[in-house]
Amino acid sequence: MDISILGLGWIGEPLYMSLRKNGHAVIGSTTNREKWLEFRNRGVDACLFELGPEPKGEGYERLFDTDILYINIPPSRRTKPDSFHIDQIKHVNILAKQGDTKRVIYVSATSVYPNRNQVAMEEDPLTESTTANPALFHAEQILRKQWGDQLTIIRFGGLLGDNRVPGRYFSGKSGVVGHAPANYVYRFDAVRAVEWVISKGLWGEVFNVVAPEHPVKSAVYESNAASLGFDPPASYAPPDESWKEISPQKIMVSGFRFEYPNPLSFPYLR
Repeated sequence: MDISILGLGWIGEPLYMSLRKNGHAVIGSTTNREKWLEFRNRGVDACLFELGPEPKGEGYERLFDTDILYINIPPSRRTKPDSFHIDQIKHVNILAKQGDTKRVIYVSATSVYPNRNQVAMEEDPLTESTTANPALFHAEQILRKQWGDQLTIIRFGGLLGDNRVPGRYFSGKSGVVGHAPANYVYRFDAVRAVEWVISKGLWGEVFNVVAPEHPVKSAVYESNAASLGFDPPASYAPPDESWKEISPQKIMVSGFRFEYPNPLSFPYLR
């Protein structure tokens, strides 16, 4: 199949390599000119494409003449209003319809679920007033309306592994929330899950992609510190904050199996 990857980033780049190895014709995009030149030197078929939120770049139109458009454009919620990402997705939608896009995979996140002190599943009702991530929620709704059963939404948990070590982010810090369940997924399990959706033709679905075991976050941070040789958090907040545990059972029922089911066993680079 022809597959376009909007965002050759931490997940998009290894996904590109794996899909191409398995015989697909793959093209990707980057917003960084230096990275684009690096990709060209490595034989990676990539184009410059940026959404600011209006599209700009070079030769990006061919991204949208594809069997599958994989959209991985995380909202910039720290620096931009939620409306910015919503406008980005509106522009992508227009380009996809103007081109010859057949199906869409949209990368969302489990942050759309509010903390309700319970297990969260795909069929849980979400609204504008209840979602914890309005940017992603509205982007999902826009794409659902346009693509229907030709769209699959993947809600990733925290993407970790290699140089992304959760405990390192909180090393030496005070008042760290440690009682909540860890909703993490190892990097290459995330890649494998996308390939699983494509290979099995799982369209018109929403899937949570999160490791099925959920140790408390403090256990993960302490394990990271002990195995990689940095300080654990200096202290933890009292366990009185709300939490959520994300269920990956739906994608597992489809036959997918996690190679790294427990965040305590994720491999990291030193």
